[in-house]
Amino acid sequence: MKLQALETLSVIIKMGTMAAAADALSLTPSAVSMQVKQLEAYLGQPLFDRSGLRVKPLALALELAQTAQPILQRVDELHRRTSEAVEGTIRLGIINSMQPTLLPPVVVNLRSQYPKLQMRSVRGKSVELTDAVKAGHLDVAVVGQPELGGSARLDWIDLLRLEFFLIVPPFESETGVTRLIRSYDLIQYDSKNAVSGRVAARYLAKRLPDKKVAMEFDEIRAVFSMVSAGLGVAVVQLSEPRTILSYPVKVIRLEDSPMMQYSIVTRKGESDIRTIRALISVVKTVVQTSIVSPERLFSIKEQAPISRVRNEK
Repeated sequence: MKLQALETLSVIIKMGTMAAAADALSLTPSAVSMQVKQLEAYLGQPLFDRSGLRVKPLALALELAQTAQPILQRVDELHRRTSEAVEGTIRLGIINSMQPTLLPPVVVNLRSQYPKLQMRSVRGKSVELTDAVKAGHLDVAVVGQPELGGSARLDWIDLLRLEFFLIVPPFESETGVTRLIRSYDLIQYDSKNAVSGRVAARYLAKRLPDKKVAMEFDEIRAVFSMVSAGLGVAVVQLSEPRTILSYPVKVIRLEDSPMMQYSIVTRKGESDIRTIRALISVVKTVVQTSIVSPERLFSIKEQAPISRVRNEK
C-alpha cells in the first residue's frame, strides 16, 4: 500500500467524486480508480458504495481517511522541512539557445544553495529534451512549450514568454517588414525539430504564403551569421540575445508577433520531489535575474534601439 493511495482517498472524500479528485491531483480518472481498487484489495473490503450515479464513501473509507490524515500531514511536513539537506544527483536538459545564458548562473546558485546536490546537464532541442524527460533519461528540462500545450503525461511549469523579431542585415535602412521579407532571401531556423522554428514558419506562411524559404539551418547562430553577412532575413526568437554581439544584425519588432512560451517540464507528479523542486526554484530565480532582454542588451552596449515600426501589410 502506497501513501499516495491514502492521499487520493482523502481527496476523493473531500471533493465528492473520483473525477474531481483526479483533476485536483493532476491524475487520470483511471489512475484514481486503480489506487482505490488497490486499497480495497489490501483491506479486503469495499471503500465506496458504487450502486448510484455518484460513489459514496463507506464507514471504512471515512475511518481510514481519518486515521491516515495526521500521518500524511506529518510526512508532508518532513518532506518540506527546509533545514533537511537536499542531496543526490539530478539531470537537467536545456535547449541549445538558452544554455549559455542559463547554465552558468544555475550551477553557481545550485552550488551555493544546495552543495550536496549534483547536477548533470545536457543540451538539445525542445522535442528531444521533452522525449528524454518522458523516457526517464532526464528529470527536468527547460524547453519551448508546444503551442497546443504539450503532452498531458508531463507537468509544464511556466517560465517566461518571449516574442519573435525580424532580423535583417546591419546596414539595411528599410524598416517595413513586408518589404524587407520580399526583398531578401528568407532564411529559416529548423522548422522540423525546433518549436520556435515551427512557430516562425507558421507565422511567415500566414503572413506571406507566396514567399519561399531560400535556406534553412538547424543552428540558430548559422541563421544570425548569414543575416549578418547580408544574405537574407529571418524571423527568430531572441532567447539568447547576446548572439547579436557575435553576429551584428538589425532587429525589428513585429507588431503581430506570435509568442514563445518557455517552460520547465517534468514527469507528471514529480515536480514536488525534493531535488526537482530545489532545481526548479533555482532555475526560476535565474530566469528572473539573468535573462537579458533585447532592449536591455542594446542599452548596455549603447547601440541603436530595436526598431519599433508600423508593420505594413
